[in-house]
Amino acid sequence: MPVTPPHSITELLDRAHAMAGLSLGEIAAELDVVVPEDLRRHKGWGGQLLELWLGASAGSRPEPDFPALGVELKSIPIDEQGKPLESTYICVCPLTDVSGLRWSDSVVCHKLNRVLWVPVEGSRAIPLAERRVGMPLLWQPDEQEAAVLRRDWEELMEQVALGQVERITAHQGEFLQLRPKAANRRVLTEAIGPDGLRIQTLPRGFYLRSRFTAALLSRHYL
Repeated sequence: MPVTPPHSITELLDRAHAMAGLSLGEIAAELDVVVPEDLRRHKGWGGQLLELWLGASAGSRPEPDFPALGVELKSIPIDEQGKPLESTYICVCPLTDVSGLRWSDSVVCHKLNRVLWVPVEGSRAIPLAERRVGMPLLWQPDEQEAAVLRRDWEELMEQVALGQVERITAHQGEFLQLRPKAANRRVLTEAIGPDGLRIQTLPRGFYLRSRFTAALLSRHYL
């Protein structure tokens, strides 16, 4: 199985369709990858396995997973009814030096400009190796979706710039939300405080709400 980056959208979709219906164990066997017993100490393993199969090359860089194609890969764990089990992480939120940052230049905008969604069975009742991969979906936000995403991002980033990051809650934002993103509460980073000085706070990450991805999957699959 080739793991070099795909040279075209067609090649990427061919690879994605080739893994539809396979279990994570079957994909891992093809790639000679060991399947962990569970995800408690291996969070993100499933997504990394799909990245390897598809030839994603961005790694942890702040750009789409397939930079040459401008495509971000997002796996979605789903339940028996095909509904997302959790919100979808997008990227880390910058908390300093954000003055003048525009939506069109943001990592969020670049990553959500074109997304390859790959549903994966996520029920804990199914052993990890037996969870199957669903049909892929290549998606771009329509005009209305793009407008809401931009509005959410601008409102959240305005609060960050004004030193109100610690007042932001997960209830804000229609599609996007900003939440703590850290292994534990001892991991801190710099942010702008209410008086304009630097403070120490938890890192924050942008997430897509599960109701947004549920509506997206419902429109295209059901």
